[in-house]
Amino acid sequence: MSAVVEVEGLTKRFGQLAAVDDATFSLEENLIYGLLGRNGAGKTTLMQLITGQDFLSAGSIRLFGENPVENSRALSSVCFVKESQKYPDDFKPKHVLKSAPWFFPNWDAEFAARLVDDFRLPVNRRIKKLSRGQLSAIGVIVGLASRAPLTFFDEPYLGLDAVARQIFYDRLLEDYAEHPRTVVLSTHLIDEVSNLLEHVIVIDDGKIIMDDSADALRGSATTVAGSRSAVDAFTAGREILHSDRLGGLSSVTVGRLSPGERQAAEAAGLELAPVSLQQLIVRVTTSDRTAANSDWSTES
Repeated sequence: MSAVVEVEGLTKRFGQLAAVDDATFSLEENLIYGLLGRNGAGKTTLMQLITGQDFLSAGSIRLFGENPVENSRALSSVCFVKESQKYPDDFKPKHVLKSAPWFFPNWDAEFAARLVDDFRLPVNRRIKKLSRGQLSAIGVIVGLASRAPLTFFDEPYLGLDAVARQIFYDRLLEDYAEHPRTVVLSTHLIDEVSNLLEHVIVIDDGKIIMDDSADALRGSATTVAGSRSAVDAFTAGREILHSDRLGGLSSVTVGRLSPGERQAAEAAGLELAPVSLQQLIVRVTTSDRTAANSDWSTES
């Protein structure tokens, strides 16, 4: 695989605040990425930097091998769909879709028309009269039908109901299989998208704290539960990502266990349970290593 984005030592400061802090990673072609992190972690700033919408403070960005700032050639291969995408109030969805081919060389009008039907989008209604879900549907349709070699979805699907979000996930996978490209999903709905993701990048306080394949991360932590004394004895000396205690019972989340360690835990009467991708990311981005806070949710 070759990298479509290469970021090295990337920093973006707003005064004394480092919204992105010394980030280094790459995005390979034809993979679906999850860019995950808490509110204010730096996800949107990072995407804006990669797509040339803001200027970096330090480091470097290569987008298809080039500097993205004011680079129409490189940016013609990118689609960036935001949650709060703005359109002229007097526009109608049909105007957005009609103008899309000017910006996206791979635009598929037939696919867009199919998506309009899927999302029941009223293409002749003025933008200012649309619901939040209908506005979200416009962004999703543009992002999918653009078939851009690099497509960013910055939570535009949060306005969709559960049925419409599932349609989005299904159409994304179907079209990705036929027309591979690099897709980056920035979202709080980690449990919903976890099966779509092939690679995960987690940013926290501007720093990249996790950059690994989704398969590797799914098996990288285990919850150990049982009597407090048995759990304490088994987890002594281990890094503990999370713990819950109630009376004489304890539940502790630890890192990956070897087959031998799993056998030892079971022999000690302990129960082992896998940790979901969402639970893992909540654990590693919660500074006190305790419970998840309200910045994370499994509902829109």
